[in-house]
Amino acid sequence: MAEKNPFEIDFEEYIRNTEPAKKDKTYAWSTAIGLQQVDGLTPSKYLFETAKRNIEGEITFDEAKSLIDTYYESKIERIDDSQERTEEADKVASRIAQILSENSFNFSPSHLIAIHGRLFEGIFKFAGKLRDYDISKREWVLDGDTVMYGAAFELKMALDYDFEQERNFNYKNLSIEEIVRHITFFVSRLWQIHAFGEGNTRTTAVFTIKYLRSLGFYVNNDIFAENSWYFRNALVRANYNNLQKGIHENHEFLEKFFRNLLMGEHNELKNRYCHIRSTEQVAINPEKSSDKVAIKRKNSDIIIDYLKQNDSIDNQKAREITGLSSAGVRKIFTKLESDGLIAGFGENKGRYYKIKKD
Repeated sequence: MAEKNPFEIDFEEYIRNTEPAKKDKTYAWSTAIGLQQVDGLTPSKYLFETAKRNIEGEITFDEAKSLIDTYYESKIERIDDSQERTEEADKVASRIAQILSENSFNFSPSHLIAIHGRLFEGIFKFAGKLRDYDISKREWVLDGDTVMYGAAFELKMALDYDFEQERNFNYKNLSIEEIVRHITFFVSRLWQIHAFGEGNTRTTAVFTIKYLRSLGFYVNNDIFAENSWYFRNALVRANYNNLQKGIHENHEFLEKFFRNLLMGEHNELKNRYCHIRSTEQVAINPEKSSDKVAIKRKNSDIIIDYLKQNDSIDNQKAREITGLSSAGVRKIFTKLESDGLIAGFGENKGRYYKIKKD
């Protein structure tokens, strides 16, 4: 997860201590800003200041969006790519907040496409257009492999089919568990189509929130805001198969997300659980004493197994394959080194480790 912006609003404080109208605005902005983490984007100080003005009632959502757009139109020069990424974060965040504040919704492929167009107008040339080329994306949770996304030639047919199936689905007499399980399946399939060249996860998230509201769910948007990267990783795992390696698509990660969102449960949503090498599993509804984290294989074993196939490992790579913090990884390295299983080389950030062959 991206580091907190130093100018970030204390959203929790707003939610605890303000009237309902401000809370709704706060949820909208919190979600809009949090979803930028899906693509590693961080909004600017100006965006946070503008969001605060809107929450306090000084300006409307339309005025906030207009201020952000005008702010970047006035900038003549771009220093580097990071400024363009900040501009994308600011513009898309303001547009997400605006859309989430609106009560209108239409369950259709055209509405999904229209949301993408509104979010990315002026940012992507293909905003609001279905992609006409096939794509693949290297995923951290898949050790660099990719999900098989929808083929470009059948995107419209795939969207029409999925929407028709969902439109005809009967939720009557289903338990909440069955409802959540079905919604998990629908959203995962919608995302797998990956109808657009970029911006699919943010578009899917906004559409999903609006759809759930239309079904009568009061969606607490801060779960999307705080777990946007997990949401994407869970979508990846729900659509990945590698039978040669014994890996099958797994919906449990995404279902935990939706159980928290719609049922008020408190399942742990850790990105490292989604990794295909992870051996840590959290059972649904961990508040029960029997549903604590079960570690089938130690993180130290994961590191040793990595070193058996690779020459060396450093702190960053160890964090990637275990999901631990830098401090947690250092503790494992220290223990393995004291046990005589690995040897360390270099100093400070440049330090790396090799397995002792004997």
